[in-house]
Amino acid sequence: MNLLDELRTHRLLAIVRGPDPAAALAAVLTLAESGVALIEVSLTGADALGIIRRARAALGPGFALGAGTVLSTEDARVAADAGATFLVTPALAPSLAEAGRLGLPVLAGALTPSEVVQASSGGATAVKLFPASLGGPDYLGALRDPFPGTAFVPVGGVDADGARRYLDRGAVAVGVGSPLLGDAVRGGDPAALRERASAFLTAVRP
Repeated sequence: MNLLDELRTHRLLAIVRGPDPAAALAAVLTLAESGVALIEVSLTGADALGIIRRARAALGPGFALGAGTVLSTEDARVAADAGATFLVTPALAPSLAEAGRLGLPVLAGALTPSEVVQASSGGATAVKLFPASLGGPDYLGALRDPFPGTAFVPVGGVDADGARRYLDRGAVAVGVGSPLLGDAVRGGDPAALRERASAFLTAVRP
């Protein structure tokens, strides 16, 4: 899988994290059925590895299913074993180097210019600008000037309106958690999740 191509094509990364494994798995499958083609399951959610395994079995080997909040080398290894085909970190972490050893693309978290340089030099496929809400689209625009070749994916506080603003300022994609998932990870209405997915897919459409 070419993660950068997937990000540029689909422009939306859904982030699933929750206390109820069955509900979280159902949310992953509902998002996929709704046309969301990039999904990250955070390792901080309940039974995240089990969710990744079951989602991989249901969605097949070609679906872009990743693991998020991957910090340690062990996190990277167990996520890969569970079926994750890309990794996401909230910050610069040992998992970045381990992803390279495993041959997995990684979306590495960074906020400052120095961290952006470290993420890129460490082999990150793209930089997760996190938490994006601290600087907003204007901060992303400022970062684009010294780093025109860096693929940025803002994450943190991105709603449907904000998604369009970030993309207009040069993001290759946006990562969205609770504004998209809502209460679905706690057993909420799947029809409402499908509606939110449709709204976000419309917002990120080129």
